[in-house]
Amino acid sequence: ELYSSVAVSSVYGKPGLKLSPTLAAFTNGVATHSMDFDDTWHPATHPSGAVLPALLAASQMLPPKTKPSGLEFLLAFNVGLEVQGRLMHFSTEAHDIPKRFHPPSVVGTLGSAAAAAKLLSLSSAQCCHALGIAASLAGAPMANAATQAKPLHVGNATRLGLEAALLAARGMEANPLILDDIPGCSGFSAFYSVYHPKPLPAPGERHEFLLEKQDIAFKRFPAHLGMHWVVDAALSVRNLFVHYAGSFSPSLIRTIVLKIPVSKYINRPFPSSEHQARHSFQFNACAALLDGDVGLGSFSESSIQRQELRELLGKVVVEHPEDNVANFDKMYGEVALLLHSGDVLTGKCDTFYGHWRKPLSKESLLKKFRSNASHVLPEEKTEAIITLVDNLENLADSSQLACSL
Repeated sequence: ELYSSVAVSSVYGKPGLKLSPTLAAFTNGVATHSMDFDDTWHPATHPSGAVLPALLAASQMLPPKTKPSGLEFLLAFNVGLEVQGRLMHFSTEAHDIPKRFHPPSVVGTLGSAAAAAKLLSLSSAQCCHALGIAASLAGAPMANAATQAKPLHVGNATRLGLEAALLAARGMEANPLILDDIPGCSGFSAFYSVYHPKPLPAPGERHEFLLEKQDIAFKRFPAHLGMHWVVDAALSVRNLFVHYAGSFSPSLIRTIVLKIPVSKYINRPFPSSEHQARHSFQFNACAALLDGDVGLGSFSESSIQRQELRELLGKVVVEHPEDNVANFDKMYGEVALLLHSGDVLTGKCDTFYGHWRKPLSKESLLKKFRSNASHVLPEEKTEAIITLVDNLENLADSSQLACSL
């Protein structure tokens, strides 16, 4: 099962294609993060992409009479997210925008292992070993953010977590104390220097999962989460500018001042590729100013290389106010237009639409799903998936979800 060439697991948007479970998990994990369009938690990570593909692949791998139900699938999904959230809450470093490791490659790998271990009904000891094995397979540097390699982090997290669970099921052992903070012995603390795990109470009759209260954001457009603050601020000041001048006229602008937190990998003055543009405060602010919107088409090569956009980028000045911290719960975005007339117009956003303080409505979520799915699935199949997910807890065989995607 681990490295089998037997193709049993589905690939998103490719009805006629199946791969081995671990390769399907990897492929679907990469697809999940390919446009930086997946959900984000605080502390910062992308929790679902590291877990869901592993569970979908594993559900198709299991023999017919042992297929997990929809309720069992949801429970395993919750376990995978729970492990990620608990690990991040144990680290004060994890609360800020990351500097060293890309979080999904770290906590996502362990979350995938935990979810797969639950779905495969591993013993308590095997679950400990699965997490220990996953810790040895985890970690990717932030230097690869804004490159084509970044989506591999999520693909590897979901694949390697599944592999860790399968290895543990086959009897492989690892350090059962890998998540403890043991002086002089780097376990999980190797990833987070400020890491203080706490004992958890034994689950009672009514266990409250982090997912019930965890901060979570769903993006409106495919870019790094930080971009959503500056885009909303830019759209706000654009409206003021149009009211002021009658239309958006870049020639009237002398300087564009961005007030953003210090975060080097998303401070990119002149991005030259799609992935760099998705990670550029400057690009997203200027695209919003110029077009009045940011969407899928904003990150095409032709859009990135527009002369009028490059000219706007040349007018950008970045400031880092002390009160604007690199933290998705506390940061804000501010865009000020300094006009040749001497007037100044300012737009500010401290909570964008899609942030956990201002969550997307179900209507907006469905609109996003339908839009994305329309590129690879017919409308009737998209609607069937929505119905299936709405009733997942009543499904007798959860592998039907994987087959439908």
